[in-house]
Amino acid sequence: MSIRFRLLLSFTSVVVISVILFVLAAYLLSVAVTGDFRSISSFYKIHLSLHPLSEEEENLFLDMKYLAKHDPAQLKNRQILEEYDYQLKMVQAMLVVRENNKILYAAPKLKDINLDAVLPPYDMYNNTIRHTMNVGSHFFSYAKFDFYFSPESDVKGSVFVLRERSPFAEMIRTLLPLLIFVFVAILLLTGFLLYRYVTRKIVHPLDQLRKSAEHIKDGDLTYELKASSRDEVGQLVQTFDQMREKLHQSVQLQLHYEDNRKQLLSNISHDLRTPITTIKGYAEGIRDGVTHTQEKLDKYVAAIHTRASDMERLVDELLFYSKLDLNKEPFSFEQVELSPFLHRIVSELSIELDNHAVEVRWDEEKQPQPLFVLADREKLKRVLMNLLDNALKYMNQQPKQLTIGIKRLEDQVMVVLKDNGPGIHPDSLPYIFERFYREEASRSPSVRGSGLGLAIARQIIEGHGGEIWANSEPGKGTTICFTLKNFVDRR
Repeated sequence: MSIRFRLLLSFTSVVVISVILFVLAAYLLSVAVTGDFRSISSFYKIHLSLHPLSEEEENLFLDMKYLAKHDPAQLKNRQILEEYDYQLKMVQAMLVVRENNKILYAAPKLKDINLDAVLPPYDMYNNTIRHTMNVGSHFFSYAKFDFYFSPESDVKGSVFVLRERSPFAEMIRTLLPLLIFVFVAILLLTGFLLYRYVTRKIVHPLDQLRKSAEHIKDGDLTYELKASSRDEVGQLVQTFDQMREKLHQSVQLQLHYEDNRKQLLSNISHDLRTPITTIKGYAEGIRDGVTHTQEKLDKYVAAIHTRASDMERLVDELLFYSKLDLNKEPFSFEQVELSPFLHRIVSELSIELDNHAVEVRWDEEKQPQPLFVLADREKLKRVLMNLLDNALKYMNQQPKQLTIGIKRLEDQVMVVLKDNGPGIHPDSLPYIFERFYREEASRSPSVRGSGLGLAIARQIIEGHGGEIWANSEPGKGTTICFTLKNFVDRR
């Protein structure tokens, strides 16, 4: 439920509930006062039956009642009746005088009303002298007195003092203070309930959001928020917490990069120190005249050249890896037929393979049509050169065997290079694709290399949208696998 609809529903509920409770309170109040639960109008009828006239009207009624008792003949004098009616008119009341079943006098305002049909019957004992009556759409309260015009005759008479009433106006006038109190109490109660509702559903989540922002400002990115609803506020809380989580991951990644940077500097320093020390030592030997023969001088110069070449290769590898790591090394993808490409790379290394007495075996599945991949030729060649160079450096068991395989997957092609070398210890296997990692703890220079070959291979393969991994057991060789996207010509 959206906040907009929720607020609309809330404020509509305030109005509707307030009105309903107000009407209910008025009805219950009328029932409490009258004891009649049938209708609210009964309250006004009973109230006006007991108090039909105002004080001024009541005084005029008592004067006419006195005349009816002591000098009833005066009530047939039209001039006297008009004078009384005028006085009643001044206080918004009306006069009616009845003789038997005929209206002897009626206020001009009542000329259009059939009073004969609605006036109450005679009650010569005057048990009920105050009451109310309905005449069509008009509602009257009245006071009446029945009498005989003369003791000797049977001529009956009635004098009525009427006042037209509005039930609603009387309700407001009589109950206004109490109704205002009830209405205000209802509004306060409804407002309080609405406040609690809005506080729980809107204000509280926003307060939690503020607290989380303060934690982030103070550097604490672990303060977790949980959305308690699915509305806009809940979505805001959820999005904010996702932002916090991303920021936390970013900071952790930055710290990880910082650790890697420090480790990189340490590894570079370690790998450069040995050739620099060697170069320095040979140079000092030449300077000190140790190379007194041409043969010895040539040996020292060759050693310096070799170490300088190692340093140059290390710097080149490091520069290339840095470009790959920063995504600043462009890839030039094209359609490459994989099998001939692999055979050509191996043929380029045939002399070196022969020198190491390595037997190459091919494990290719028969394909109904040539197998193409989408690849950067130069970079893919570098991957294969690095993997083959690793295999040649570490194979030490006879006979040396290298198996190269190609397998078609659903939308990829997998290349497999398997050797029968010494294998990799399980503790080291997860880290062999990290930069500068070597399995030997001492990082001995007995096996030449920069420690970046497999790291570069991983960066290149991932840049192709593939994966690279290794399987190995100590003493049973190592298998390196990587995947490339299968190229399908859809023309």
